[in-house]
Amino acid sequence: MLRILLGVNALALFAALLQVNDLAQWLPRYVELAAVVEPGLLLCLGLLAGLRDLLWRLPMRLGQALVVLLIAALSGLLYQYVGLLAFADFGSVWRAALLAGAVAAVFLFYFELRFRAFSPAQTEARLAALNARIRPHFLFNSLNAVLSLIRARPQQAEEALESLSDLFRAAMRDPSNLVSLEDELALGRQYLDLERLRLGERLQIDWQVDDVDLETPIPPLMLQPLLENAVYHGIEPCPEGGTVGVAVRCNGDEMAITIANPTAGQTAHAAGNQMALANIRERLALYYDLEARLDIRTDDNRYEVRIKLPCQRPRR
Repeated sequence: MLRILLGVNALALFAALLQVNDLAQWLPRYVELAAVVEPGLLLCLGLLAGLRDLLWRLPMRLGQALVVLLIAALSGLLYQYVGLLAFADFGSVWRAALLAGAVAAVFLFYFELRFRAFSPAQTEARLAALNARIRPHFLFNSLNAVLSLIRARPQQAEEALESLSDLFRAAMRDPSNLVSLEDELALGRQYLDLERLRLGERLQIDWQVDDVDLETPIPPLMLQPLLENAVYHGIEPCPEGGTVGVAVRCNGDEMAITIANPTAGQTAHAAGNQMALANIRERLALYYDLEARLDIRTDDNRYEVRIKLPCQRPRR
C-alpha cells in the first residue's frame, strides 16, 4: 500500500509539472490533482482490500484484468462526480478512466516483476549467499579466540572448544528458517563468552532484555555479526576496554534490538562495520520487506546499531 500511495502521488506530481507553464503553478496544480486523485486512490485500495478473497480465487490474468477494469470504472465515476461539483475542469471522463486503468496495469506489472524477483527459490538462494558471507568471519574470529588460549590456558581452551562446536552448529542452520529470540541471544552469549576468555576484564557486557516473548522468531545470525563488530571495532582498540550494551525491548507489535559499544573517537576504525551492516540490512529486507529497518547512531564516544522488526507470533 505504501508503494502504491507513493507511486501514484509521484505520478500526479509529475503530471502537474507537465500541465503548467510556470514552476510557481506546479504545487497549486498538484493540489488540484490530488483533490481528485487521493479520494479515488483510497476508494480503490479499500475496494480491492474488500474483494481480495474473491480475487485470489481467480486465475492471475483474469484477476489482473478485473482489477484494471474496476479501478478504471471507479475512477471514471468519481471523476464525473467531481466534475459535476465543478471543483475543476480536468478534461474527458474517458481519458481519466483510461489513465487510471493504465496506472493500475503498470503497478500490477511492477508487483508481478517484484514477486518473480523475490520468489521463494531466489530468496532462499540470496539468503544462503548472504549467510555464507557472514559465516567465514564468524567462525574465523571464534577460532582465533580459542587458539589464543591453547598454550596459556589449556583447560579453558577445552571448554571454549565445546562452546565453539555449538557456534558451528548454529552457523550451519538453514538461513531460510527463523530462530527463536532465545536461541539467538544464547548464541550471542556464547560468542561473547569466547571473547571474554581472550580479552578478560577488558570486555564487559550489559544485558538489558525486557519482558519479551523469547519464542519470538527472528532471522538467524542477526546479533552475532553486530556483537563481533562491537568487540573488534569498539573494545579491542581501547587499552582499557569497555562495555558492550545489548538491549531488547518490545513496543506494541515492534521489537527493538540495540547493540552499543564505545568508540573513543576512533571513527576510522569503526568504518569497517559497513559490510556486516549492509548484509544484515539486505537480509532484513528479504525477511520483512519494509517492516524492518536498521539504524545507526554515533558520536565521539559511542556507536549504536538499532534493529527494529515486527514481533511475529511463533508458529505452533
